[in-house]
Amino acid sequence: MPGTVFDSNVLVSALLFEHSVPRQAFDRATARWPVLLSIETLSALASVLSRPKFDRYLHPEERERFLVGLVRGAELVEVRERIRECRDPRDDVFLEVAVAGRAERIITGDEDLLVLHPFRGIPILGPAEYLALP
Repeated sequence: MPGTVFDSNVLVSALLFEHSVPRQAFDRATARWPVLLSIETLSALASVLSRPKFDRYLHPEERERFLVGLVRGAELVEVRERIRECRDPRDDVFLEVAVAGRAERIITGDEDLLVLHPFRGIPILGPAEYLALP
């Protein structure tokens, strides 16, 4: 089944801002396809969401519920190939998940990923770009 890779920033924005473009993109994509995650991307997202700076926006239990819901609707992908293509090496993990999971798309706001569009035939789109598709 085709899936979507979201970078952490899009997922955090989708969680924090209910009516935002990232949230609309997340809702549209997850209504159709699973989110593709790896242990590494899930771990990184959980680490970001556990930062105290988010306490003023969302209770830790709300963040935990989001993660649990995300995992329930996700496909966990085993990364078998290390990719070193992104100018920010921390973003290579999203390319690895996309390739391993045969993603239909990567949705990101990160210029370091967007400049690689398409990557091995996988479209890399901003949330607004994705929403503009038919």
